Amino acid sequence: MDATKRSMPYCHMTTAAVFPITDATALAAYDQMFAPWVKQLGLHDFSVGEGRASARLPEAEALKFSAGAVCGQALMSAIDTIAAMAMCTTDRVTRGTVYQHTHFVRPAKGDDFLVEAKVLRFGKASAFCEARVTFAGSGELVAHAVLEFAF
Repeated sequence: MDATKRSMPYCHMTTAAVFPITDATALAAYDQMFAPWVKQLGLHDFSVGEGRASARLPEAEALKFSAGAVCGQALMSAIDTIAAMAMCTTDRVTRGTVYQHTHFVRPAKGDDFLVEAKVLRFGKASAFCEARVTFAGSGELVAHAVLEFAF
């Protein structure tokens, strides 16, 4: 592979007008960056600032498994999506997630969720992020994650 292709960020297909991501460009960036199935999670009410992002995840029937709770796969996808948006709030655009570790604290059942991500450190080749999923109403912790992204 030639050097120009290697240097392209994973979201190179997006237009530069939405980067760095801000509150004003969050929805346009979300629409351009992510696969159609990610959009089916139903994330909405985006809030973005430098090194942070958040959105609301609905407790949708389509996201539940047989026990009636929202499945871990949906929560992890929402976490990764919001963390990626937080990573793209500076002039540098990430090449993608290289690590995600998630702890599920309680069943994701009974309310919508607030997914929040905060960048802990932007390094030269990678950046580190912490994310929390809480019940939208009570603020109780549902899941906690740490992520690393490549640059």
